Amino acid sequence: MIEINKISKWYGDFQVLTDCSTRINKGEVVVVCGPSGSGKSTLIKCVNALEPFQQGDIIVDGISVADPKTNLPKLRSRVGMVFQHFELFPHLSITENLTLAQMKVMGRSKEEASQKGLAYLDRVGLKAHAHKFPGQLSGGQQQRVAIARALSMDPIAMLFDEPTSALDPEMVNEVLDVMVELAQEGMTMMCVTHEMGFARRVANRVIFMDKGQIVEDCAKEAFFGNVEARSERAQQFLSKILQH
Repeated sequence: MIEINKISKWYGDFQVLTDCSTRINKGEVVVVCGPSGSGKSTLIKCVNALEPFQQGDIIVDGISVADPKTNLPKLRSRVGMVFQHFELFPHLSITENLTLAQMKVMGRSKEEASQKGLAYLDRVGLKAHAHKFPGQLSGGQQQRVAIARALSMDPIAMLFDEPTSALDPEMVNEVLDVMVELAQEGMTMMCVTHEMGFARRVANRVIFMDKGQIVEDCAKEAFFGNVEARSERAQQFLSKILQH
């Protein structure tokens, strides 16, 4: 579903990604972890071309992201993206947030978009809040609306960029629960997250990054269960996050 081939990216003279390659198969859940500044969010944003890259290519469902002829808005509409900070339109109601992209990008009627959006809002447990505005919801609720909005576009895959890191600890689980359900239903997912409990529960594979490189790319059982076989940098990371 997603093929990342030797991606390198620079900000000016600073190389932020170096020769990153991996594949995510249909229905796979891959968790990307690593220290701050390791390039995790940059890598995931390259997948749907929110960040340009200078070398290599990414193929999403057979379509090249680097090909100048690729219709990037159309490609982005097929790959759901959930950000750290929700990115809901504050001046629009929840229903309007759910329907706008469906109508603009996919050409759906207001009625059709509304029907689909409300069905997904119900699925994340927030149907009663359809007429409210984002500012009237908690952070966890806003993030669940953002997930419903992404799902309304019928994505072939979902990208999550630290979806719980801006939330109060009490709200983290309500978002993770929705993500766990998606994973169990077979959604192809690539998640940048520090939530190792989530990784252990639903990930098929774990990618560990450091200094812009993919250092580890292995099954979750190997990552968590066979720590001695991991790189020194991954062992350091795991020892810090797993001891508590």
